[in-house]
Amino acid sequence: MTASLPVHDQYDDPDHRPGGELPGGVHLDSTAQIMNRISTRLAGRLSLLARDRTPRPTPPVLVLVAHGSRDPRALATVRTLAERIRELRPGLSVRLGHIELDEPLLPDTLAALGEESAVLVPLLLSRGHHVKRDIPEAAAAVPARTRVAPPLGPHPLLVATLHARLLEAGWHAGTSGAGRARSAVVLAAAGSRDPDAALDTGRTAELLADRLGVPVVPAYASAAAPTVADAVRSLNARGRHRVAVAPYFTAPGRFATECARAAPGLAAAPLGAHPLMARLVLHRYDRTAATAAGTERALSSA
Repeated sequence: MTASLPVHDQYDDPDHRPGGELPGGVHLDSTAQIMNRISTRLAGRLSLLARDRTPRPTPPVLVLVAHGSRDPRALATVRTLAERIRELRPGLSVRLGHIELDEPLLPDTLAALGEESAVLVPLLLSRGHHVKRDIPEAAAAVPARTRVAPPLGPHPLLVATLHARLLEAGWHAGTSGAGRARSAVVLAAAGSRDPDAALDTGRTAELLADRLGVPVVPAYASAAAPTVADAVRSLNARGRHRVAVAPYFTAPGRFATECARAAPGLAAAPLGAHPLMARLVLHRYDRTAATAAGTERALSSA
């Protein structure tokens, strides 16, 4: 039994409203961020007990659904992300399944669940064929009780991660009007023929533009236009000659590498296993698990 949830929660995390700053900013070594991490771990441990200190029911397994890549850095990245999630949520069973190219493959991971309940969180950034068809069909083919969470994007935590990666790469548009008038960013995504994917990527570009104060133009490695090179030329024609590329990929791979090579100058790293990505995965998991629990209670009381 499987169900999918629509993407309607871009701003449903009260700590990440549009226009607001993340607690402690993006500098993860700040006191505020350290305290937030300690609080998160403590909350994870306390959540294992009910108010009367009896054990709570076992939470659903979290299945991270990665695309898979021939680049070995991709598998290393998603494994690191899984470890960061386990650190944030001790006691939560976190497993990994790939759509293709890497092992374990998703059908094998799901088959190993038996009749356990699980929430599948796609490590994908927009809606498309994998999110709409491949993942739900794989979940429906096994006896495990599953729910499929929305893709990771769009969401303010993704925008914060993109911003952090740009800063790590040396991004600085300057505070003067002249400096910003010369600057822009290309948001380089994989691309899809599904129009919903373009809508989701475009929304992320809008949110990142609001955060940076400069234009952000989506571009694609395949299946959609414009390419990164075309987007850069278009921005140059508008007087934007300081153009950075922000790879919109969850892990390194061929497309991410090709997009970075097309950058005229600065290119950030992919989103990767940034700590904010671990928080976003848990956010998707929690909301989906809570919705599933509410549905089951409603059915049992009907």
